[in-house]
Amino acid sequence: MKRLILALICLTSPLAHAACELEIGAADMLQFDKPVLEVERSCGTVKLTLTHTGNLAKNIMGHNWVLSKAEDLNGIAQDGFAAGLDNHYVKPGDSRVLASTEIIGGGEQTSIEFSLESLTDSEYTYFCSFPGHWAIMKGVLKIK
Repeated sequence: MKRLILALICLTSPLAHAACELEIGAADMLQFDKPVLEVERSCGTVKLTLTHTGNLAKNIMGHNWVLSKAEDLNGIAQDGFAAGLDNHYVKPGDSRVLASTEIIGGGEQTSIEFSLESLTDSEYTYFCSFPGHWAIMKGVLKIK
């Protein structure tokens, strides 16, 4: 009984949930502040917060966070360019997009929650789909 109580305390403690919440930043330079994000598959649902630490407006140097399989990145980015800023440079209804935030400008922050349930691989690519950013502004999400 003591083990069960200790397990429940551990699972409901703030530290247990902290690993299921990810934070990433991007400034006016074309890079995320973390090239790799890691999350435990046992989280089930992940909350990601993107902070734009720069000063430029979203129509000039906006950033978002888009999750996909690596092989889908180029197609998503090209279709996102056509979708435009009003759609956060993500084609509406694009099934290749596993999760994405809105485009934000300097000093802004946005969050999303997404499920790991359908993500069966151990690594995925994340990138900024703002035109031209996606070629170098990307990283890897590792699911352990």
